[in-house]
Amino acid sequence: MITFYEFDNEQFQSDALAKAVGDALNMSLGAQAGTPLDEASRAMLAVSGGTSPRLFLQTLSTQSLDWANINVTLVDDRWVPETDSDSNARFAHETLLQNAAQSATFWPLVDTSQSLDAHVAALNADPARKLPDVAVLGMGQEGHTASIFADSPEWSDAITTTARFIAVHPDSAQHARVSMSLSALKEVDHLFLLIAGTSKRDVLNAAIATLQKNAISQLANNEDVKLDVYWSAT
Repeated sequence: MITFYEFDNEQFQSDALAKAVGDALNMSLGAQAGTPLDEASRAMLAVSGGTSPRLFLQTLSTQSLDWANINVTLVDDRWVPETDSDSNARFAHETLLQNAAQSATFWPLVDTSQSLDAHVAALNADPARKLPDVAVLGMGQEGHTASIFADSPEWSDAITTTARFIAVHPDSAQHARVSMSLSALKEVDHLFLLIAGTSKRDVLNAAIATLQKNAISQLANNEDVKLDVYWSAT
């Protein structure tokens, strides 16, 4: 089920999405809020990189949540060191893991001290790497979400595997990636999509209307998926 929330500008969108994500995290924590939890028992939030979520993440960082009991991870990341300007981990530290959210624990997706395939295998074998309770997605102009690119050689595996994490080598984008798989995204309890502008709204509407070879269409056309779309005109 797709639910649309429409806003005139990015600030209104960011404020509303920060509140919705905060409410979802509080729901995940439930009666445990305020009680020290071990890392595996904390609420897990997965966020995206790119330029679009900057204001939202900055807004979310100021929310009065039980951040000490929240783990933050990424929906996907480029296979680069965290010091690289293209790193989503670096972006998360610069935007979200500030202010009140400094108390959260960050779980990176990338460790370039080992090979990409070995690292993805280790992620999938780690029992502490539970699915996020809440995930905030972005969407590319061609309909990719997370790093599930239709032009990657891993496309078929990315949309069919039951593994939670995949390695991706997109033809249309720089850098190899680590990404949550489509099946993992489908299992997230609270799934949000942040987009802006008429062109991306048109891409999403087309993806919903007819099943297409892109990740957002594959996700949105699954009847078991509940996706809350936060769209701003500008």
